[in-house]
Amino acid sequence: MLAGDMYAPGKIRLIEQPEPTLNASPPDGVSGQIIFQPETTCLCGSDLPYFNGWNEWPIETAHSLHEMIGTVTATNGKRWKVGERVLAVPVMQQGLAERFILDENRAITIATNVPEEEALMAQPLGTAIFALKKLPNLLDLDVAVVGQGPMGQLMNASLANMGARHIIGIDLLEDRLKVSPKMGATATVCNSQEDPVAAVKKILNGNLPDIVIECVGHADQQMNLCFDLCKQKGELLCFGVPPQIIDGLRWRDLFYKNVTVHTSVNPDFRLDFPLAMQWIAEGRINVAPIITHRFPLAQLQEAFELFRDRRDGAIKVIVEFPSKKPS
Repeated sequence: MLAGDMYAPGKIRLIEQPEPTLNASPPDGVSGQIIFQPETTCLCGSDLPYFNGWNEWPIETAHSLHEMIGTVTATNGKRWKVGERVLAVPVMQQGLAERFILDENRAITIATNVPEEEALMAQPLGTAIFALKKLPNLLDLDVAVVGQGPMGQLMNASLANMGARHIIGIDLLEDRLKVSPKMGATATVCNSQEDPVAAVKKILNGNLPDIVIECVGHADQQMNLCFDLCKQKGELLCFGVPPQIIDGLRWRDLFYKNVTVHTSVNPDFRLDFPLAMQWIAEGRINVAPIITHRFPLAQLQEAFELFRDRRDGAIKVIVEFPSKKPS
């Protein structure tokens, strides 16, 4: 079978690897395992550090994919049957393989009343839901979402669903901001064209938002901008995965505003992903506007480059494995 090999910064190839095999019984402490065969997957911003090359964690075979729908091809547990189709999340993002072993509890049932690529968005949407549960009741609050990539757009939609009054999407790229109103943003600010703090104050009649959400993370993180946008005694949700060390962080500016800071990682498989799937299935959130590009697995290099460079209005880039059956 084929698996991903990120053999140099910005370079990926597919290499042959042995097929995974299950023991008759799962390991101690594990209720069951499955062999999962990905079919429809998509790229995430947290896949890019592996693609770009970094030294915080080792880059291994099958890095990096973790948002995927596919089929159970074998099991030594009781939760799933062979042939069932599920949404699965591999450990440490090592899902770039035609088949791999996974704890059966890292998979959920998929909605069948929406296109599969829309059901796939339950994985990233679930991470947004998990993060937003840490905030107060959002009804009638003003929120600024810094970063209008895939996660910023899903934050917009979730905030609209939860009753926020103003949802201001902020991004350097005008192409992304064109999508934001379709995903629930009530206003947008292009911070490559205007002063974002002044623009937000104008939208909010001289005020700053109740809540600021950082949805960029990694090397491009926008923490200092978020500090500037926070009001006195406001709240900041740090959603984007940060670098280990952030040089030049103006933490004291935030400190003197008495801001409450929230962080978020590792959603609950029992609650957050199923709720996200429910929202999509029931039509509470339309995720279709963020799905912009599709590539076969054989064009994975091209898919990663497009996503990394944010070209051609790319937001969510779908990658289809050879096992995917024609719809």
